[in-house]
Amino acid sequence: MKGRSKTSSSMQLTRAADYGVRVMMALAGMPPGERVSLQVLTRETGAPESFLSKVLQSLAQASLIASRRGQGGGFEIAPAGREASIRTIVEAVDGPIGLNVCLCEGKECQRKVWCPAHPVWAEAQRAMFSVLERTRMQDLAEMGATNQFTIVAAACLQSAGPVTANS
Repeated sequence: MKGRSKTSSSMQLTRAADYGVRVMMALAGMPPGERVSLQVLTRETGAPESFLSKVLQSLAQASLIASRRGQGGGFEIAPAGREASIRTIVEAVDGPIGLNVCLCEGKECQRKVWCPAHPVWAEAQRAMFSVLERTRMQDLAEMGATNQFTIVAAACLQSAGPVTANS
């Protein structure tokens, strides 16, 4: 299609959903009961503060995070948030996911019976849902901690210099 960027796609998550997953990973990586400020989450996620505050509101309305105002306030992950899947986070921020309009909940596709593409879209959506549903925030936080440890360990080894037989 003319005028369309080669890197853009209509089959991609919104920026809000991406930031929602990022903030949930950051919160899931913290000890239970620990709160963090909007400014820290902005730094952790790379999201603009005003935009992230709207994402946080959606996550709080879905009872995935809790917020507290004032001294010692901030945001913390709710127990349900630790166990939440990526699909749950995306839908809390953006609403129901549908790969194609004919697969959206509450809409009956008039072409479903005879359209040869319908079963392909349905299979692709089932596969996408399967991946997004089996990946939990706590799992991602643990993977992130492992990745961070690997990065730090590699940096320490690199700064120590090469190991020789005479060392």
